[in-house]
Amino acid sequence: MWPFKGIFRWALCPRCFTGRMRVLIVEDEVYLADAIRTGLRRESIAVDVVHDGTAALEALTVNEYDVVVLDRDLPGIHGDDVCAWIVQNRPGCRVLMLTAARSLRDRVDGFERGADDYLAKPFEFPELVARLRALDRRAGAARPPVLEGADVRLDPFRHEAYRGGRLLRLTNKEFAVLELLLRADGGVVSAETLLEKAWDENADPFTNTVRVTMSNLRKRLGEPALIDTVPGAGYRFVVRV
Repeated sequence: MWPFKGIFRWALCPRCFTGRMRVLIVEDEVYLADAIRTGLRRESIAVDVVHDGTAALEALTVNEYDVVVLDRDLPGIHGDDVCAWIVQNRPGCRVLMLTAARSLRDRVDGFERGADDYLAKPFEFPELVARLRALDRRAGAARPPVLEGADVRLDPFRHEAYRGGRLLRLTNKEFAVLELLLRADGGVVSAETLLEKAWDENADPFTNTVRVTMSNLRKRLGEPALIDTVPGAGYRFVVRV
């Protein structure tokens, strides 16, 4: 039986995600992992994928993730052991455990090992998205459903951004960067943070992709300019008076 349904239909819908997060998918079924990655990336979410427990620990050692979608029955290092490592070493990271087992004992066992949520295969993709959204909200302070600054309004749930009532035609990366700047509430966001949260592990830290994306975003926002460059520090969204 196919482990979940609705991925391609749902992935085309821009109304799936409310928070800017970075997700690690640990799943040995390659096609399933790639399908989930495709769906989440369409919503401007930075997603990395590995296929075994050893690679998961390597990725977790190098990168900071908000949520890990963790298959329990992994080759090599078992998913239970990966979960235990996360609980011990990454307390701010949430774990959504996947498994083909559906018994109550399996679900309870998963929670006892430190998982924050549990989803049995087969599952509907919209349910996975809803659970990720809930875990992201749980990870920090309450977030407003719609972000606003100056005359900019960004709705993560609908994946829409407006300036002065005008719909902004943003790429996924531009939308992600704008959301991160608005969430900082006037604080400076470094290029490294933008690269970590809006791109994935394949992004070259020495690339100028952040600068290019920021330049394009400024053009799409128009005048007066709302994004300042703070030399040596990063960027911030400024409400012009």
